[in-house]
Amino acid sequence: MHWIDWLVIATYFAGLICVVWWSSKKQDTTKDYFLAGRNIGWFAVGASLFASNIGSEHIVGLAGNGVSSGMAMAHWELHAWVMITLGWVFVPFYYRSGVYTMPEFLERRFNSTARWILSVVSLIAYVVTKVSVTVYAGAKVFETLLPDVGVTLAGHFWGPFWVGAITTVVLTGIYTVFGGLRAVLYTDTAQAVILLVGSFFITFFGLSKLGGWGELVSICKSNSEQFALWRPMSDPDFPWLGILIVSPVVGIWYWCTDQYIVQRTLAAKNLTNARRGTIWGGFLKVWPVMIFLVPGLIGYALHTKGIVEIPYKMDAQGVAVLENGEKVLDGDQVFPTMVSSLLPIGLRGLVVGGLLAALMSSLSSLFNSCASLFTVDIYKKLHPGVSEKYLVHIGRMATGVIVVLGLFWIPIMPLIADGGLYKYLQSVQGYLAPPITAVFLLGLFCKRINGKGAVAGLTVGFIAGMTKLAIQGMAGANKFADDSVLEFIGNYNFLYASGWLLVISVIVVVGVSLVTKPPLDSQIENLTYSTASQAQRQENRKSWNKWDVIATAGVLGLVLLMYLYFSYWLN
Repeated sequence: MHWIDWLVIATYFAGLICVVWWSSKKQDTTKDYFLAGRNIGWFAVGASLFASNIGSEHIVGLAGNGVSSGMAMAHWELHAWVMITLGWVFVPFYYRSGVYTMPEFLERRFNSTARWILSVVSLIAYVVTKVSVTVYAGAKVFETLLPDVGVTLAGHFWGPFWVGAITTVVLTGIYTVFGGLRAVLYTDTAQAVILLVGSFFITFFGLSKLGGWGELVSICKSNSEQFALWRPMSDPDFPWLGILIVSPVVGIWYWCTDQYIVQRTLAAKNLTNARRGTIWGGFLKVWPVMIFLVPGLIGYALHTKGIVEIPYKMDAQGVAVLENGEKVLDGDQVFPTMVSSLLPIGLRGLVVGGLLAALMSSLSSLFNSCASLFTVDIYKKLHPGVSEKYLVHIGRMATGVIVVLGLFWIPIMPLIADGGLYKYLQSVQGYLAPPITAVFLLGLFCKRINGKGAVAGLTVGFIAGMTKLAIQGMAGANKFADDSVLEFIGNYNFLYASGWLLVISVIVVVGVSLVTKPPLDSQIENLTYSTASQAQRQENRKSWNKWDVIATAGVLGLVLLMYLYFSYWLN
């Protein structure tokens, strides 16, 4: 790192401080703190949707998966069409209901029990998945780019991994505590730009060193089965049927029902801006395949040609991990290695700034969403008479607690990331998503679904998913006898397991609803498509025009072109 690189990073942080200071001046009510006063334009909403999604685990993890599994994970990154679904199908109900959180919407549609279940599960899931993998990915970057950084405290040396992890968590926590969602949204807008520009240069310089796109395709063709977008049914990790089933389920849960994401659309100044924000965010979401996943393929090709040297995976004893008799590349080191090896002075600082932006935007969004869930769905329910200012104070305290919990998770991050960050994250989300997706979709499109069915589906689905996850972890640690039932369950493909979880959740929700009393008309008025009032339908129609339709068609067309190209790119 040259002094010019540090100057670029310092400039980024100076701008961040100015935004936080400006944002912190008006935070008197929960509407100000958690929804930025509901006065955000479509550009900031869309940029925040993109930046909140694309964290350091995406940049580091996707590049790593580019090396290990090629284009297999691209299906999760072509979810721009799901963001369009958020804007056109889900947001009209969320926005008009005036809710702050997704659990609050479940209470409106079903009952308070459903709200409690989703609130508690979401908080736990955020801390043990998103906080941990996001900070771990950022710390791995520090470890590669700043190998000599470290401090000695209490007689123990804390290396670059720990310094980077703790510093970013604390700094992000501070600006989220003081700035609220307004600071998150506006810093995300700037971070989205840095993220795109920095990653573009990685792709550009990588292809330049390699000899162009044709050379990349030629090298990948030599191992086309590993790098193909669609895999045969016999593939142990990414069979095409499992991809078709689970990718949309996880996508709808993440983009259309998760507080972490949907909160950005609820901050829009009106329904029109909320929808346009999702369209703009969908356009941005088309490009991660090219600027995050493809660099992993480029890194593999450069390593194959001896232009860069990607480290190999090492076990606890420092011995290289072997697979089929060959050393295995450490995918999580691909992106930082390319940054340090390929980029000139100045640009290196810009890309590191982009990585910091990705890490901090994801964490800040996560911290604010956790604070919203705790304050609105738990604390306010238990203490309904407290003032708005006091709730903002509680929200800041809740953010601080989440920061501390994130720090406590740092020591176990290397353990949870075994096998690749991004695959780990998608497998865990694959076990969390099915019951939530089932309840929200059935709740919006079927007025016969009632609160008892929703609660039963959420409970059974979560228990089944976490049981599979626990057994999978134990099987990975060789705790079961060979060919035993538990070993079979633990090693059962996570995509197919997620599909079965969806089937089970739907059966439970529908079955319990049908054998119990239907909800009263007053309980579901304006909360399902079939019970929407004429006034509600007219308001929805007035919120869009032909340009919204044209922009939507453009985004969907880009997704289709990506699929068509990468379905045949190695043929």
